[in-house]
Amino acid sequence: MDERIGAGDGGIHPDELPDGLVVADETGRVICFNAAAARITAVPSAEALGHPLERALPLEDLKGRRWWALTDPYGGLATRVGQPERNLLLPGGREVLVSARYVRAYPTGPLRRLVISIRGTEARRRTELSHAELIATVAHELRSPLTSVKGFTATLLAKWERFTDDQKRLMLETVDADANRVTRLIAELLDISRIDSGRLEVRRQPVDIGAAVGRHVQSHTAAGQSPDRFLVRIQQPLPDLWADPDKIDQVLGNLLENAVRHGEGTVTIEVAAATLSHATRPETETEPEKGTAVTVCDEGPGIPEESMGRVFTRFWRGSKRGGTGLGLYIVKGIVEAHGGTITVGRGPGGGAEFRFILPVGAPAYLS
Repeated sequence: MDERIGAGDGGIHPDELPDGLVVADETGRVICFNAAAARITAVPSAEALGHPLERALPLEDLKGRRWWALTDPYGGLATRVGQPERNLLLPGGREVLVSARYVRAYPTGPLRRLVISIRGTEARRRTELSHAELIATVAHELRSPLTSVKGFTATLLAKWERFTDDQKRLMLETVDADANRVTRLIAELLDISRIDSGRLEVRRQPVDIGAAVGRHVQSHTAAGQSPDRFLVRIQQPLPDLWADPDKIDQVLGNLLENAVRHGEGTVTIEVAAATLSHATRPETETEPEKGTAVTVCDEGPGIPEESMGRVFTRFWRGSKRGGTGLGLYIVKGIVEAHGGTITVGRGPGGGAEFRFILPVGAPAYLS
């Protein structure tokens, strides 16, 4: 079958489809077996075309029953319109995802075409593995603070009178810190859910990015870091930036915390005007889009070259100094939700350098 799908010269050849496509005629013989179907099933197209469907595509369900004999597409109820996607087995036990559409000349009429879609299970297995890894990580990260909270509260309730005020304060401060840790983890999980589902909302407001950087540096110095460890450069003039202030604070907080915790030496934060690269803008735009670039770098050992491509993936950790490995994944999701880009490289001092660029992003009613 060498027909193109769609009308005119703009039609798509079956071999151009990413999923396997198998079509059987009214007699049950295969008239289309595209390249993806041949790759997924390991059955050459020449061996499938013209043969009965059950021979060309001998599928079984998970109980070992022959699928086409069991479902009987050409017999049975004439009101059926197809089969939902399900896991089936090829000879040798290889698993595939199969769905089918029954094409009839008229409703309840005889079957004219049986159109079958076949997909490999690799993508689904990767997703399932990612979800399982996320659950395992969350369970591990929750267990430690919750065990601490439970232990200290139980001890205080049982032996309140035996402790001094200072001992009680120390235990309650520990409980408070662990409760904050759990709250932070739950917030990260909600962010991941919104990023993965494309539901991360950006509420744009005017943002003074220089002042935001100053607040985060002040927070670190108040927590005990030396003011000399931070070098802030604000290159004026900066374009007016419209972004979600809470989410930009989240990005800055994560990048500075990583630089302080995992890096060494001076942490340099530079804010400057920039333009977004052509790859980040629609092809119809001709003028470079104005934006604001923020660069955070340290003088530590940096990130190994072989790890550069994995920095913004889930669970990547640059060191064993704690953390869930979710922060940079969320940072990337927030920056991209603003229409911006983020990159990682090696800074002038040899440490890690993170640079994100945000478009000016004025709301539509001001454009």
